Formats: sequence, C-alpha cells, structure tokens
Amino acid sequence: MFRKVLIANRGEIAVRVLRAAKELGIPFATVYSEADRDALHVLMSGESYFIGPSPSTQSYLNIEKIISVAKEAGADAIHPGYGFLSENPEFARRCQEEGITFIGPPPEAIEAMGDKVTSRKIAISAGVPVVPGTEDSVESFEEAKSFAREIGYPIMLKASAGGGGKGMRLVFEESELKNAFDSARREARGAFGDDRIYIEKYLEEPHHIEIQIIADQNGNYFHLNERECSVQRRHQKVIEESPSPFITDELREKMANSAIRLAKKVGYFNAGTVEFLVDKHRNYYFLEMNTRLQVEHPVTEMVTGIDLVKAQFMVAAGEKLNWEQNRIIQRGHAIEARIYAEDPLNNFNPSPGRIIGLINPGNPGIRLDTGVYQGFTIPIYYDPMIAKLIAWGESREDAISRILVALDEYRLAGVKNNIIFHQVVINSEPFREGKYDTTLLEKLDYAALIRAKKKELIKKALVAAVFVFIEDSSAEDSGKESGSVSSWKMLGRIQQGIMRTRPFKL
Repeated sequence: MFRKVLIANRGEIAVRVLRAAKELGIPFATVYSEADRDALHVLMSGESYFIGPSPSTQSYLNIEKIISVAKEAGADAIHPGYGFLSENPEFARRCQEEGITFIGPPPEAIEAMGDKVTSRKIAISAGVPVVPGTEDSVESFEEAKSFAREIGYPIMLKASAGGGGKGMRLVFEESELKNAFDSARREARGAFGDDRIYIEKYLEEPHHIEIQIIADQNGNYFHLNERECSVQRRHQKVIEESPSPFITDELREKMANSAIRLAKKVGYFNAGTVEFLVDKHRNYYFLEMNTRLQVEHPVTEMVTGIDLVKAQFMVAAGEKLNWEQNRIIQRGHAIEARIYAEDPLNNFNPSPGRIIGLINPGNPGIRLDTGVYQGFTIPIYYDPMIAKLIAWGESREDAISRILVALDEYRLAGVKNNIIFHQVVINSEPFREGKYDTTLLEKLDYAALIRAKKKELIKKALVAAVFVFIEDSSAEDSGKESGSVSSWKMLGRIQQGIMRTRPFKL
C-alpha cells in the first residue's frame, strides 16, 4: 500500500494511527517535540524523529520540518491525525509537490470547506439548509449591528476561519454586541491569523448532530450515520454517542443525503464529517464540515464495525471501497467520554502535571484510546486530553451502565481530571432519558453534583481509614506483623468504599 507512513501528530491519535498501520503491515515512523520525548507514541514506535521545541508552532505545525522528516524517513505518505496540520491546505499541497501522499482529502476541498463563509455558500448551492446569517463576513460593528437588528436576537458571532469554539460569541441583546464583536475578532486573529467574523441566527435549544462520511477516489460515497455531540463545554464536545436518541430514521436519511451532496460538490474523498444544528422541531441546518478524522470517530466504529483509519489508508492508496450503503448499519449503542486533565470546578482550566497513579478500566464492550501512562507528564503546550473512554452496549441503557462502571473503575492520580464530571452528567436524568441538547451543562448544576460526589467519597475514605487503623492496631496488639496499606489500595477504598471487615477488638 505504502512504503512507509509518517504519523505527524502526538498523543492518543498518533497511537491510534500507528496501531492501524501495524495491522495493515505498513512500516511507519513518528515525530515528537521536546515535551514529548517520553510520550507513549514515541515509546511504541521503533522509529521516531525530533521535530523541534515544545510549542506546536515550532514543531507539530512546522510544515517544512514535517516534510523534511518524511523525506529523511523515506516515507511516501503522511497521516496528519486531527488538529495541527490536518486541515491545512498548504500542508496538503506541499505533500503533493514533494510526491508524498497526504492521507486526507484534496487541498481544494480542505480550502473550500475550511472557510465558514465559503462553505455556507457551497452548502446553499448544493441545496443543503443553512442557518439564517450573513452571506459574507461583516467588516464593521455598524454592519454587524444592522444585520443583527434585521434577523433578530439572539445571534452567534463566528470566526470565518474558526474551529474548536474559538472566535465564537453568543449575543442576546444589542448592548452586548460591541464587546462581543471586538473580543471575537481579537480571539480569531490570535487563533487563526484571520479576524473575519460572520453572523448566524442563534438556534435555541439546538442539537449538535454530525454525519460521518467517507468517499474513495473512484466516486463512491458512503455515510456511516450520525453522532450526537450536544454535551459541550465552551462550545467543545466532551461526550458523544451514536445513534442519537433525538434523530428519527427519516431525518437521519435526509441529513445523510445532504452530507453526501455537499461532499460531492467539492470533489471530496477520504473521511470527513458534516456537522449540523437541529432545532427542537427537528429542522436541520448545515454548520460546518471537518475535513479530517474526528476525535469522536470511535463511537461510529463501535456501532458500524468499520475501522475508519484503515479505510483512510485504503482511500489514500487509491483502493476502491467495496461497500454497499444498505449494509452499513448501526448495531447497538456507543458512548464516548473525553477524559481531560482539567478542573470542572474551575471553568475547566487545564491541569498539566505528572500522572503518579493510573489504573485503566476494562470490561466487555469497553474501549480506551489513550496516549498516556503512569509516570508520564502531561505538557502545558497542548490540549490536555488524557484518553477517550468508549462503551458499547446492545442498547443505550446497556452502554450507559457500562460506561458508568468503567468511570467508577478509572484510577487517575497526580492531575485534576473530569472523571467525576462524566459520572454525574451521564448519570443525570436528562442524559439518561436522552432528553438533552447543547444547553445541558447550562441547565444542569454539575458543579453541585460533583461536590456532592466528592463529599460521598471523602466519607468513604474516612471510614476506610478508621477500619485500616483499627485492623493494623489489632494486629500489633496480637503480636502479628502489621499489614501495610499501599496508596493504591487506599485509593481503591476511597473511591469504592471497599473495606476489610474481619472481626476486631476495640
């Protein structure tokens, strides 16, 4: 298929891609920055290349360095993972110029769909519904004010070159518009080097639904159904599931057909995701297209049985996807929780640091995509994702039960994390009943639930500590060797309330 592939990324996605390469028998090499010298993807690779200092602008985003390393390694293909250079049309073109296969869509498609204003125009021309908004970017505050008055509040300001929630501001009334407009432009300029802003009508209580598509270079287009991505903090997804508990079969078919029409319009091939907003009346509107593999792709893999990364390799190599659309079905239900080193009680601020203890969950139907290990230091320079925990079940109820058990088993010490956050959100009534939208975290007092959960664990810890003290004292009084209690046994007792209860004397 390829002589060798260079994996130009880090963390769990680099591990995910190298495992797919191993299964296909494709030789591979990885890259690392100063901060990632001891990263898991480096340890798992027999061939890894240093690409520069820790800041991503000097390493993982350095196009010429990545190209140079690919040549040095003798790689004839590059897999960009997600983030970093994965949606950079200039990088895809440089690969073409150097005779290196970019494992992703053509640069023209990346460019067309990467600009939010341009992609809206393409969607309209393809007959795909879009949220009411400006056709072009707004050049001034006065222009923004005039248009906002025309379509009515609330509105959403969005960076034209944006992504990941950057350069987005929700505005409920005109008095908020000036500050929101200026701050959105500043953030967009800092994040993307492009301060253009456009306006969309804000849909109240929307669902964020995305359709996974994949196409080969022979004109065959397929959709792999939908993912519900409405649990978000700061406009970024934290929990995803498939199938959506909100979408009907009829709506799924309409959205999938729209996604494929859009992909065909720009000559798209390889994996991609078309994202939609769906209002409470199940009207759907095009949001954007991500021209890469998504973070949440495992939930689709779990319910379809299709390995998307392997399919990416096949498409990039020019192979035909011998699939039939009517045979791509969703079996069971899958839920993904993104595990971050962050503090949910402090505005989800990152919590980089050294992992001093780690026990990963495991059970039938459980998958853990991770890029860390015990002793690894989570750098301050990158997204603080630790892992993606995915649970599959025959039904949605089974998947929820499995992921809650897995979260309860997860042991992570040394950095603040959002494991308890996931427990309280997934166990909440709106999520369990499947009656939630993108406003879930605004309506759910997850902070209070987290504090209550922590108090419960502290009580268990105190009781466990008393039992340990009494047991050890009893052993000393009877002349027996005192049993030592490791920190990990204590951690288990703290989190599970498991205590030794053999008879003792006061």
